[in-house]
Amino acid sequence: MTSEFFQGITPLHIAVVNQNISLVHHLISRGGDVETPRATGLYFRKRRGGLIYYGEHVLSFAACGGNKDIISMVIDAGASTRVQDYRGNTVLHVLVLQPNKMAACQTIDLIMAQDAELNEEVPLDMVHNIRGLTPFKLAAKEGNIVVFQHLVNKRRIVQWNRGSFSSFLYDLTEIDSWADNMSVLELIVRSDHKEARRLLEVTPVKQLISLKWNLYGKHYFRLLMILYLLYIGIFTLCCVFRPLKDIPQNYTQSDIDKTIRIQKSFNESYVTHEDNLRLAGEIISLLGAFIILFIEIPDIARVGLKHFFGQTALAGPFHVILIFYASLVVLLFVFRVCNVYKETEVMALCLVFGWCNFMFFARGFEMLGPHVIMIQKIILEDLGRFMWQMFFITMGFSTVYMTQDPTSIPPYATFALTLFSETELISTVINLPYDPTIYTPPIASIMHVVYSLISGILLLNLLIAIMTDTEWKVAQEKDELWRIQMVATILMVERKLPRCLWTQFGECGLKYGLKERWYLSFH
Repeated sequence: MTSEFFQGITPLHIAVVNQNISLVHHLISRGGDVETPRATGLYFRKRRGGLIYYGEHVLSFAACGGNKDIISMVIDAGASTRVQDYRGNTVLHVLVLQPNKMAACQTIDLIMAQDAELNEEVPLDMVHNIRGLTPFKLAAKEGNIVVFQHLVNKRRIVQWNRGSFSSFLYDLTEIDSWADNMSVLELIVRSDHKEARRLLEVTPVKQLISLKWNLYGKHYFRLLMILYLLYIGIFTLCCVFRPLKDIPQNYTQSDIDKTIRIQKSFNESYVTHEDNLRLAGEIISLLGAFIILFIEIPDIARVGLKHFFGQTALAGPFHVILIFYASLVVLLFVFRVCNVYKETEVMALCLVFGWCNFMFFARGFEMLGPHVIMIQKIILEDLGRFMWQMFFITMGFSTVYMTQDPTSIPPYATFALTLFSETELISTVINLPYDPTIYTPPIASIMHVVYSLISGILLLNLLIAIMTDTEWKVAQEKDELWRIQMVATILMVERKLPRCLWTQFGECGLKYGLKERWYLSFH
C-alpha cells in the first residue's frame, strides 16, 4: 500500500517540498536527478483519492513551494520548464490549481522568464494539456480570477503613456470565440465554479461581451424570437383548424362519452382549398421540428448531457422542452399518415411545450432574464422535491382504496386520479372526496389526517419558504446571472448562424507590427 501511494517519490522531492535549500543543494551536487523522477503514486493524483496535487516532477514540487532560490537551483541543474505530467499539465497548469494565488503569480513570472530564454516557438502559457486547456483557459475554467487577471496583464501591450493616461492593446487570443471552439467565454459559461462569473468583469472580457451583444447578439437573438413566434403561431393555427368531422351515425360510444366530432382520415384531410392552406402550415411545422432536432442533437454530443441539460446558464430545461416538442411534432406526422386517431393528446402536449419554450427568449432582456432563471430553479428544484414527496404519500392512498369499488369514490378510482385529486385537495381547489354513506376503512381517515398535516401544513409552507429563499438568492445574483446569460446567448447565436453574419472584433496585430493576433485597444 505504501509503495502504491508514494511511488516515484525521491529525497529530492521531499527536500523541495520542505524548502530545505541546503539539502536540495547537497542532493544536486551529489548528482541528484532533477528531470527524470516522477512522483506517480496515488497520494499525488488529482481527483483520484490523492491528498495533494503538485504535478509529478521535481520542478513542479518546487514551483508549488514558491521558493525562488530552489526553483532557480532546480532549473539551473537541468530541469525542463516544459515537462508534463500524466494529465498533460505543465508547471503553469499546476500553479493555477494551487490555493495561494498571489504566490502562484510570482512563480509563474519566474518560470516564464526562465522559459523565454529557450526561444521556443510556442510560449509556455500556450501549451495545452490532454483536455486541450492552456494555463490561461484552465484559470478561466477554475474561476481563478487572480491568475487569470495576471496572465491577461502579461499579454497586454502598452501603446503609449501620457502622465496618468495610458493606452493598452489587450490580446484576444483564447478569449474570443470567433475561431476557438473552447474559448474562455465558453469555459466561463460551462464552468461549475461560481467564481468563474467574476471573470466577466475583467478587462477585456467585459468590453468584448458588451461589443458582441450590443452590435450583433441582441439583434440576432430577437430576430430568432420573432421567427420562433411566427413558427409556433403557424403550428397553433394548424392545431386549431385540424381536420375534424361530425361523428357518423354508426359511431358507438358510451353514455358518458359526449364526443360530437372525430378526426378525419388521411385521405379526407386534404381535399378543399382550406385543407391545402393548412397543409402548407403543417409542412412548415414539420420542417421546423426537423431543423430543431438537427440543431440540438449535435450540441448535445458536443457539450455532453450533464452540461447541456443541467446548467442553468445554458438554459437546460428549455432544451429538453424544445427537443420534446420537436419529437412530438414528428410523431404527429406519423399518426396523421398512419391514420392513428390519437392526435388530440399529442397535439395538446405540443402546444404546451411549444409555447412554454417561448419563455426562453426572455433571456434576451435584462429585466426578464434573471426571473426566467428563478422560474427554472423553482420548477426543477423546489417544486420537483415537493411533487416527489407527494407521489409517495399518494401511493399510500392508492393502497387503501385498492379494494374498493372504483365507482364508489371516482376521485380515487386509479392512481393517476388519486394523485390529481390529492394535488387539488392540497391546493384547496376541491373539498375532501368523502362519502359518509359508503364504508371507508379507518386507515383512510388516519391517512387523510397525516396527509393534511404533512402536505397541507409542513410541506406546503416549506415549499413557500424555499421558493422565497430561491427568489432572494436570484435577486442577489441578478447582475451576474444576466451577464452569464448574455454570454451563453451570444455563444448559442454564434454557433447557429453562419460565420459570414459575424464580424471579428478588435484590430489585427500586423497593423501595429505585432504577431497576427487580434487586439482590443483601451485608453
